Amino acid sequence: MIVYEATKDEFLKDVFDDQLVHNICNNFKAKIGRVNEREIRAWDNSMQYMYRVLSDSEIPSNAGVAIEFKIPHTSKRVDFLISGMDDNHNNSVVIVELKQWDKIEKVEGKEAIVKTVINRHMVETTHPSYQAWSYASLIKDYNENAQNDYIQLYPCAYLHNYMKAGESDPLVDSVYQYYIEQAPVFLKGDAAKLRSFIKRYVKYGDNKENLYKIEKGRIRPSKSLQDSLNSMLKGNREFIMIDDQKVVYETALQLASEAIRTNQKQVLVVEGGPGTGKSVLAINLLVELTNRSLVCQYVTKNAAPRKVYVQKLKQDFRKGHIDNLFTSSGSYVNAPSNEFDALIVDEAHRLNEKSGMFQNLGENQIKEIINASKLSIFFIDERQRVTLKDVGSVQMIQKFASLYGAKVTKAKLESQFRCNGSDGYLAWIDDVLQIRETANANYFDSNYDFRVYSDPNELRDEIEKLNKVNNKSRIVAGYCWDWIKEGKNNPNVHDIVIPEHNFSMSWNLVNSETWAIDEHSVREAGCIHTCQGLEFDYVGVIIGDDLIYKDGHVQTDYTKRAKTDQSLKGLKKMLKEKPDEALKIADEIIRNTYRTLLTRGQKGCFVYCTNKDLENYLRKRLKDIEHSYNENEFSKPLSIVAEEKEEY
Repeated sequence: MIVYEATKDEFLKDVFDDQLVHNICNNFKAKIGRVNEREIRAWDNSMQYMYRVLSDSEIPSNAGVAIEFKIPHTSKRVDFLISGMDDNHNNSVVIVELKQWDKIEKVEGKEAIVKTVINRHMVETTHPSYQAWSYASLIKDYNENAQNDYIQLYPCAYLHNYMKAGESDPLVDSVYQYYIEQAPVFLKGDAAKLRSFIKRYVKYGDNKENLYKIEKGRIRPSKSLQDSLNSMLKGNREFIMIDDQKVVYETALQLASEAIRTNQKQVLVVEGGPGTGKSVLAINLLVELTNRSLVCQYVTKNAAPRKVYVQKLKQDFRKGHIDNLFTSSGSYVNAPSNEFDALIVDEAHRLNEKSGMFQNLGENQIKEIINASKLSIFFIDERQRVTLKDVGSVQMIQKFASLYGAKVTKAKLESQFRCNGSDGYLAWIDDVLQIRETANANYFDSNYDFRVYSDPNELRDEIEKLNKVNNKSRIVAGYCWDWIKEGKNNPNVHDIVIPEHNFSMSWNLVNSETWAIDEHSVREAGCIHTCQGLEFDYVGVIIGDDLIYKDGHVQTDYTKRAKTDQSLKGLKKMLKEKPDEALKIADEIIRNTYRTLLTRGQKGCFVYCTNKDLENYLRKRLKDIEHSYNENEFSKPLSIVAEEKEEY
């Protein structure tokens, strides 16, 4: 969708007559919605600069000009496009990313990220060359007309207020060189250079024809995108499917074909506990459905799983090539019906009702996802709902599926990848946390390494030692310690402090969404929001005072949660209105949180409890397992054998 389009001469006249911004605003309101004052000021300023750039007789008068092109299936808008043909009469479109910035800071350790002032605050955002390049990549990857008519896209960025501070200026630092080569950056005083860049690719006018083709192009993934995804998945052992995963995989592909063929909405609900391979299956479906030229996306509420899987999948490819395939659950508030062929929703239990930064957009994310897609696939574990806002449930999915006349298919994943393949350990954890009584009260059927530590320093030492093997061990904690605002990007500010053991540790840094795989993040503690949906070889869990053992029962205490934790936001109001229901929900959320944390490790889980009675209770539960085994110590879990050796 293009907000404003004209020939070059029409654009110049609109600017000269002071009608351009008025026309843009009218079209914007009609096509997108309310316009904010900042955007109006930005248009008014930037278009004066583009007027000067395009005021050249060698740029054809009938070249196309478009402002604010919204790329389908995304929230991305391209600032400025100029269309025409080059010397050889090849179709050409120049993409210009316009910025008001006058200073930036370089960000180390993150690909294509800078810091600049936006809305009077210094924030992290993508480098303008990266933005322009990624928009061109999206159009090439998804616009069928651009592919079939060989429309060549030439991205660049224009920072008309930015004065370069010498060769060492952070904007052109070597860490951004790849993207600057793909999309040159033009600064204050570079109007002539930008004009030459445009004239190189727009020699003849096209009367807006290429803009029309791009706007009306059918959205389909390109062959190059399909090939890239296939290459990324091929040979990547982390994404190999087994057993019932393959059955669900084939069912999903069949439902996708059925939805396209019959125009009947389909909903697939896949239930599975921790470690049943839900995410592995989701990634495989994303790749295969894209390979079949279907438009699909991988959806999660939390950013952490998306960022980690992009990182794992991309290997040698630049992340922008596949970024659009991974998106948040709040992306479909205004999506048209059946805009997507398939939406693959991982961690569906974490879906919310409202979307947006202030939780004020939309009606219900489940409803919006089903509306937006011909096939909706929900991977769900209802025992992993860990905040008051989590509304994802099988019942709610069925409710909205019925509203849209969608056919619902259910499937279950049983095979375990986590916890050494031990269904027994997962059942034992449920029993230990008194979530439900199970047949595994005194038994789990493998050499899964479960340990209880009295000193958190010893737990940390062991996790750090194991992490040296392959960077797959991490420490996580219950959200009982405030996240100190001043230290959110500083690993030397320790949020988690246990004075009696002289132990302190920082929460994971706020500027890292890939904490689970970052090289040095074993020194930081993850929380439920940065580890849910992910897995490690070994996990160390620090259980805070919100989970205790008292009067013969495991009990929860919501008052011990950190003030900075948003998981129970709204509980105080609920306590006044429905106290019994509020306490029940808070209890469930705390137990589910620790169930999730305690099942992140594939090979082992080490625990420290701030509540001594809870520690003793866990030790007793391990002893009960010992008594249930026969006298052959080699059939016992490793943790019990280790305890016996320590005693002697």
